[in-house]
Amino acid sequence: MALLVETSNGYGRGLLNGIIAYMREHERWSVYLGEHSRGDEPPRWLRRWRGDGVIARIENQKIAAAVVESGLPAVDVSAARKVARLPWVETDDRAIAQAAARHLLERNFRQLAYCGDDRFNWSRWRSEHFRRAAADAGVPCSVYRASSRANRDWDAMENEIANWLLSLPRPVGVMASYDIRARHVLDACRRVGLAVPDEVAVIGVDNDEFLCNLTDPPLTSVAPDTRRTGYEAAALLDRLMAGKERQRGQAIFVEPLGVITRRSTDVLALDDADVSAAVRFIRQHACEGIAVKDLLDEIPLSRRVLEGRFRKLLGRTPHDEIARVRFERVRQLLRETTLPLADIARRSGFRNAEYLTTAFHRSLGMTPHSYRKSAGLTMTDAPPELPTSQS
Repeated sequence: MALLVETSNGYGRGLLNGIIAYMREHERWSVYLGEHSRGDEPPRWLRRWRGDGVIARIENQKIAAAVVESGLPAVDVSAARKVARLPWVETDDRAIAQAAARHLLERNFRQLAYCGDDRFNWSRWRSEHFRRAAADAGVPCSVYRASSRANRDWDAMENEIANWLLSLPRPVGVMASYDIRARHVLDACRRVGLAVPDEVAVIGVDNDEFLCNLTDPPLTSVAPDTRRTGYEAAALLDRLMAGKERQRGQAIFVEPLGVITRRSTDVLALDDADVSAAVRFIRQHACEGIAVKDLLDEIPLSRRVLEGRFRKLLGRTPHDEIARVRFERVRQLLRETTLPLADIARRSGFRNAEYLTTAFHRSLGMTPHSYRKSAGLTMTDAPPELPTSQS
């Protein structure tokens, strides 16, 4: 099998890890992986290579032509869609955009914005679905579109983004199409003195840990399930090579793992300073086992007044918010680690594993074990609706 997937970024390496995971669980393949960067011309060896199948990120017409000319079963793992008849495995851009919008809306932002790159399908699709999510919530959403000069010059782009941000009502929650674009937004905020996250909250996509932790402040990001995407691509290619499935342009879309929250969105856009401080305290300490009485030691309000303001602004009580933050942490640990339940209980503020299991089942209707199993590697049967607009 030939792999035309770049190893120079986290997304490509995640795909390769998923392919390796599939190979470990099934027959081992002989793999040809040459040095390849996104957008490169096709490698010369592909013309004379005599293999059984190809997984490729087909980003340009030359790569597309080379894969087609090989005549081999092939799976495309790029959103560019240069060869419509090839099977396609990609991240679910609708789910990514909805996760970002939900994250910002939960923080009570009533003004949203999207900063993308119209040169790429995945950015346009994320923009479409993010705007749709904002509209469904009754919230205005502005979109940044780079000039031709900005696409050639990062300094010009940051100036344009800065001026665009200054023109928006604030506070504003901004989704960037990917983490590098989010870094441009953060740099633009610093350039013109906009406070992050108080005036501008920023969320990216890809959860590239190096980029996210090097930005100031550290960047919140939607984490795509690249490992599962690679796994699904390998499983599909295996069926194609075995003649169990025809090569007819079928699509598999893989949902993201979730939002990894860092300081760039660690804010609640509320006019009530006491409730905002209470929510911030809960997010910082919920997994330490706090109760509402601990919150009242920090906030100069009675329990009845605080609960009334919470219900009015958030539609839930302080107790509900503590539970929500804890369960969010539990779900993250179940998805992303192999920690035993006792450790997860301890890290998320529950007394013990038995109590966590009971509370989790009461809240989500399934056990932690069932949730962890459902988050494993399984085939996606049907693709989500794609946007018809390319604007």
